[in-house]
Amino acid sequence: MNDQPSRAGVNARIAAVRTLDAVLHRGRSLKAELAAALPGLEDPRDRALVEAICFAALRQRARYDAALKAWIAKPLTKRDNELRALLMVGFAQIDALGLPAHAAVDATVEAARSLGRAHQAGMANALLRRALRESLPPADAADAWPPWLRMRLHADWPQDYRAIVDAGATPAPTWLRVNARRVARDVYAGKLREAGIESIAPENFGEALRIEDSVAVAALPGFDAGEVSIQDGAAQRVADALSAAPGSRVLDACAAPGGKAAHLLERDPSLRLTAVDSDPKRLRKVAETLARLGLDAGAELRAADAADPPGWWDGAAFDAILLDAPCSATGIVRRQPDILLHRRERDIVALTALQARLLDAAWAMLRPGGVLLYATCSILKAENEAQIADFLARAPDASAEDLGDRFGRIAGAGRQRLPGEEGMDGFFYARLRKKA
Repeated sequence: MNDQPSRAGVNARIAAVRTLDAVLHRGRSLKAELAAALPGLEDPRDRALVEAICFAALRQRARYDAALKAWIAKPLTKRDNELRALLMVGFAQIDALGLPAHAAVDATVEAARSLGRAHQAGMANALLRRALRESLPPADAADAWPPWLRMRLHADWPQDYRAIVDAGATPAPTWLRVNARRVARDVYAGKLREAGIESIAPENFGEALRIEDSVAVAALPGFDAGEVSIQDGAAQRVADALSAAPGSRVLDACAAPGGKAAHLLERDPSLRLTAVDSDPKRLRKVAETLARLGLDAGAELRAADAADPPGWWDGAAFDAILLDAPCSATGIVRRQPDILLHRRERDIVALTALQARLLDAAWAMLRPGGVLLYATCSILKAENEAQIADFLARAPDASAEDLGDRFGRIAGAGRQRLPGEEGMDGFFYARLRKKA
């Protein structure tokens, strides 16, 4: 029997090491690095493994760094960045993914040799086998958060701080949005069962199904045929919060990648929807999303700056506007763990200024009596309840309408859901009515 790791398995570990090294040490985006690395792996199981390893290593970065600090006598230097990434790849397989030793250790050590680190393969082998024998040293999940952000969380959510940082280190469930124009939710749940995938149909959700484990898109029946999309439950609530009347003229002001626009049109194809995004490449993602779902005839797409209406707006007021504003994304750390590596405190100043500009511009395009929904996937009060309080102070023709408990806890004039509550991401909603 051949106990040597397969070349494909070694290549998968190499891809994970290189991806993590770029994210941890060169400021690269996890999403972008995975998009570049995964197509080079032929087996979809290897692609899924690389993705799982990288997410686990970043979510548990504080614990794995604590292990390296405790178990290595001489601290790693910048020259050892690739080695650090390799060891974290090994820890993730042993700790978070629970892979057997021959897969987790042998393939990772062979990856070290293939990466030109044969002189460190013995040390890697010893450390990974120690991780198999012993529990990793304890660490505070908050250690993965930058100090300035921890201070903000303490100030904004003193009673919920611990739950927030712990949620960021926890894998998120997979939420699906069933395209009711193609298939009923219970029928699609049956298709999942036939594929060996169990799902839950949450109450008070029209189209949502929740799967407790991570599921690859390729495993979802009918995905290419437009029967289903992946979208967190908190994001699916946006369509409920906007609640545009049939036939309304609707603006999705920051539309990419298009999930919320698609949901609105799935529910009501009579909407006259304009989807705007400042990035033409991201706007193409909107077009692809709508085409897959058979909704491409229902929206007008514009590559433009929503904060600069004279550059693209025809002057006809909108009945309803969705402003899913650019934000710190602090409510989705569990889905994008590299946020904690890349976000800077100065970003919040720039983001709140941009959000205010977008709010003012969108309000000018809304008809009297119309509704604007301001939403973010942030949990910072500066971007949410304080942003809306400032807007209401400068817009005397605006009033806030309470959305109710389905949308989270009261947060000023809006509603805030924190990460992990009811299995959903952190999200903020404020529904604003323009006086007639």
